[in-house]
Amino acid sequence: MVQEYKALTPDQVNQFLEDGYIVIKGAFTKEQSAEWTKDMWVRLGLDPNDKSTWTKDRTHMPYHKREEVAKFAPKAWAAMTELLGGEDRIDTESSMWGDSFIINLGAPEYEGLPSVDPRDLDNWHVDGDFFVHFLDSPEQGLLVIPVFSDIKPRGGGTYMCPDGIDMIANYLASHPEGVLPTGLSFTPSTSTYEDHTQHPGYWSHLKEIKKCNKFVEVTGEIGDVVLIHPLMLHSASKNYIRLPRVITNPPVGMREPFNFNRENPDEFSLVERKTLKALGVDRLDFKPTTERRQVVPLRVLRQQKMMEEEKKRLEALKRDTSSVKAAPHPIAVA
Repeated sequence: MVQEYKALTPDQVNQFLEDGYIVIKGAFTKEQSAEWTKDMWVRLGLDPNDKSTWTKDRTHMPYHKREEVAKFAPKAWAAMTELLGGEDRIDTESSMWGDSFIINLGAPEYEGLPSVDPRDLDNWHVDGDFFVHFLDSPEQGLLVIPVFSDIKPRGGGTYMCPDGIDMIANYLASHPEGVLPTGLSFTPSTSTYEDHTQHPGYWSHLKEIKKCNKFVEVTGEIGDVVLIHPLMLHSASKNYIRLPRVITNPPVGMREPFNFNRENPDEFSLVERKTLKALGVDRLDFKPTTERRQVVPLRVLRQQKMMEEEKKRLEALKRDTSSVKAAPHPIAVA
C-alpha cells in the first residue's frame, strides 16, 4: 500500500508504523512559548529562583486560555491530520491547545541519584482517564506532547514503551465489553471496583511493563511536538537535574470511532494501520459489546480547586501592577 503524504516524510511514516511515535521539530517558536508561560510561576505560587519553594515534584495545571493548533503550531497540525486520516475525522474540540501545563520540578532527594531502570518507574499507564476504553475509542486519537521547555536527559522527560502498544491493542481487542481506566490498570467494565483485582482479565501496567524491552526517554527543545499512538504505554519520570520541565498533554478526539475494517485499505489512517500491525492482522471487524460512556476523573475536582487558587494569584498580580503604575513619580529637588 503506497500513500503520499505532504507533511510527513517517508522516514516519519516508517517510524510511526514501527515505534508508534514521531517528533515534529520546531513546531512553534520560543517567543510563542514565552508568551504562554509568562504567568506560569505566578499561577503555581512558586519562586523560579528559589528551589526551596518547589515543594511538589509534578503538577498538572488547568488551562486559562486556548488557541487553534492550526494557527499556533501549523506543522504539528498538518502532521496530526495525516496521522489521523484527514482533518475531517478530528473532533472540533481537539483542534485547540491550552496552557494546561504539566510541570516536573524534581525533588532534592533525586539529585545525584542514578536513573532507575524504566521498568521500575511506578507511573506506567495509557492516557484517557475520562472514558471507558475500547480498541476503537474515538476519545483519544493521539497522545500529543508539546514541549515548552528544553528537556535534557534525566530531566523528567516522559518515558515511552513502544513494545507496549502490541500488548494494549491485543488486550483491548480481547475485551469488547470495554475496560475502565482504574489508576495504573485497566479493569473490564463489567467488574465492580471491589472485585476487579480478582477478575481473570485484570491488567496491571506495572506488571506487564516488565516484559518490555524497548524504552524511549522524551527529550527535546522548546517548540518540539511529540505525536504518539493512543495506545502507547508511557510514564512520568524523575527529574534528577531539577531544570523545570514544562509540557502539555492535550487529547485529540475523533468524530467517529476508529475503523479497522474499511473496504478500501488506502483509507486506513496511520494510527489504524499501526493498531492493525500490533494485532498482526490486515483488518478487524471490531464491535463493542457495551455502550460507550464517559467517566468523571478525580483530577477534575483537583483542577477546579487549582483554577480558583491560580485566578486569585493572577488577580493579585494585576492589582500590584496597577498600583505601581498609578503611584506618583518622585520629584527631584535641586
